[in-house]
Amino acid sequence: MPHRSYFFLKGLSVSQIQRFIPKKWKQSIKPVDIRDGHPSTSCNAQETAQGIFTSLEASMIDSLLTSLKEFTSRGNILDAFKTFSLIRLHASSTSQDLIHSVSSLLSSCTDVKFLAEGQQLHGLIISLGFEQHPILVRKLVTFYSTFSLLVDAHVVTENSNILNPLPWNLLISAYVRNGLSQKALSAYKQMVSRGIRPDNFTYPSVLKACGEELDLCFGKEVHKSINASHNGWSLIVHNALISMYGKCGEVVIARDLFDKMLERDAISWNSMISVYTSMGKWNEAFPLFRSMGAEGIELNIIMLNTMAGGYLRTGNYKGALELLSQMRKRGSHLDSVAMLIGLGACSHIGDVKLGKVIHGFAIRSCFSEVDTVKNALITMYARCKDLRHAYLSFQSMEARSLITWNSIISGCCHMDRSEEASFLLREMLLSGIEPNYVTIASVLPLCARVANLQHGKEFHCYMTRHEHFKDYLLLWNALVDMYARSGKVLEARRVFDMLDEKDKMTYTSMIAGYGMQGEGQAALELFEEMNSSHIEPDHITMIAVLSACSHSGLVAQGQLLFEKMRILHGLTPHVEHFACMADLFGRAGLLYKAKEIIRNMPYRPTPAMWATLIGACRIHRNTEIGEWAAEKLLEMKPANPGYYVLIANMYAAAGCWHKLAKVRTFMRDLGVRKAPGCAWVDVGSGFSPFLVDDISNARTDEIHPLLEGLTLVMKEAGYISSEEFGSDDETSGEFSEEMELASNNRC
Repeated sequence: MPHRSYFFLKGLSVSQIQRFIPKKWKQSIKPVDIRDGHPSTSCNAQETAQGIFTSLEASMIDSLLTSLKEFTSRGNILDAFKTFSLIRLHASSTSQDLIHSVSSLLSSCTDVKFLAEGQQLHGLIISLGFEQHPILVRKLVTFYSTFSLLVDAHVVTENSNILNPLPWNLLISAYVRNGLSQKALSAYKQMVSRGIRPDNFTYPSVLKACGEELDLCFGKEVHKSINASHNGWSLIVHNALISMYGKCGEVVIARDLFDKMLERDAISWNSMISVYTSMGKWNEAFPLFRSMGAEGIELNIIMLNTMAGGYLRTGNYKGALELLSQMRKRGSHLDSVAMLIGLGACSHIGDVKLGKVIHGFAIRSCFSEVDTVKNALITMYARCKDLRHAYLSFQSMEARSLITWNSIISGCCHMDRSEEASFLLREMLLSGIEPNYVTIASVLPLCARVANLQHGKEFHCYMTRHEHFKDYLLLWNALVDMYARSGKVLEARRVFDMLDEKDKMTYTSMIAGYGMQGEGQAALELFEEMNSSHIEPDHITMIAVLSACSHSGLVAQGQLLFEKMRILHGLTPHVEHFACMADLFGRAGLLYKAKEIIRNMPYRPTPAMWATLIGACRIHRNTEIGEWAAEKLLEMKPANPGYYVLIANMYAAAGCWHKLAKVRTFMRDLGVRKAPGCAWVDVGSGFSPFLVDDISNARTDEIHPLLEGLTLVMKEAGYISSEEFGSDDETSGEFSEEMELASNNRC
């Protein structure tokens, strides 16, 4: 059999060989004259030539290995494989050079995602008998994991007889990374059953899999294994334990582990805070976050956004904006999520000036083209009552999603711009986009506020025709509320009765509807039904039922409910509940009780409460308490002109003309002017508004005589002017605002 050197020479041209021979080697080789036919000379020359080729062979392999590494580092796979072919022809089939060459090629195939070539290398590894080599087993597991061929990776791992946990660690990590937590746990059990001892790089992946599967039982077993092992304390393992226990809901254990840690890094703090935030425990998360900052731990953008979002979610809008401001001062790069949080906070506090600053920053950062940011800008401007800029932002969007349409429609509804909302809704339908539950939930309350029952009924029909709306209780609650607010109690009750599921908002809306119609007894019966259904009332429900008692003269029942608020339902009365009680006593003529409850309550009286008492004093002709309440109201200098008119009417009815003049002077000095009264009538084709002393209508000559005739008929029937009940408007207005707030919060 010829020597490898000769075989090598026969397979390659001289030029191919010379390509890999450095120049200095060529210069160092001296020519040998073998023309002399002496046997000894010929033999010595042959030995010398063979020695030269052997030396050349070893140097050439080193050169080829260097070239291979250079080609693989540059990702030049084609040349790397050509070089490997040369190495394979020349190197021994058992040499380490061949193993390292295959290892380098596998790494390169992994990096540049060459699946077929890597699989061919795997075949070569098997044919050469290298499949048990530790380096190559590890490389093969990594290679197949990169292509998510986890079955192949698992076969390679379990067919190896290596006791080192590294290949198993790679396999378990790959399973977790691909969301196959159950398979990761199975691989871990298989690994342990083979007598392979896990190390501190095994446990983090296994604990993460336990957390993803919510397998607390097995997680505790792994924890015991960690304590029993001799691997020593590990920061990354303890961080993984905190995360696992947190995901499984064991917050106390997670916090105990955190408090007992020998050292903590940013991941430790982030893990513990994330445990609290994932469970909505913001009261625990915020102090820990502040402690993290005090420790000088670097805060990443994800954690900062999470906490800013927490402030936004818990209603601390200024806190959210302050945190974003601190992020900017620290040089942190605000991303689109931070923009959304900032715009959301501005929307809630109505700070359009700061909202515009964030808008400008979004433009400079190129985030203004992100659809979610554009939608947030529309909402912000609309909520800040800058509908022009909201509409400009809306118009600038070429592709408008359902969320975009909902943002602008919701903005119009927020400002009671029913005509614009209706127009946009029609445009949305014409563009081929169907409304969803958010669209309808935005428009239905507006229909109630502007008494546009026609649109409300159309939505009712639309909801009935589309089966997928039946599971959205929010919508049906809004529908009950719309009918109730519009005085259509029977329709509201019909919708209420057909619901299979009801919550506190459903009952509250219906109770409020009965209360506004003076049907206090029906409201109380519904309240008792609510309690029997084990649905706990909240503060808004108590306002509704107390107001119902007030409008129906049910003094004893109202007092009893007020007392039970704290004792039975654990609710601390707010200023609105005291206002309901003052109204209850005032309407019943118990003015001294009304006065005492206002004086003794732990809150500062609102202008509406004083107005309620003044209205009651006028009805029951108690000038003494009325004048006392009027003085208290004037001290507050309210901006609502209706309050001054109420006081003036009381003084006029009592004949106190000098005090009446004083009130009018006070109004003039403050620049307060009463807006003209406005009413509107639905004539079938639309709404016709009417202002006091307005003669702009083309049919004024026909309208005024008709109104005068109706007024005469009303007086003959025993109705008195609404001025007698001036307090009702204020009380019901405040109550309506509370109910609106409740609806928004529950949405």
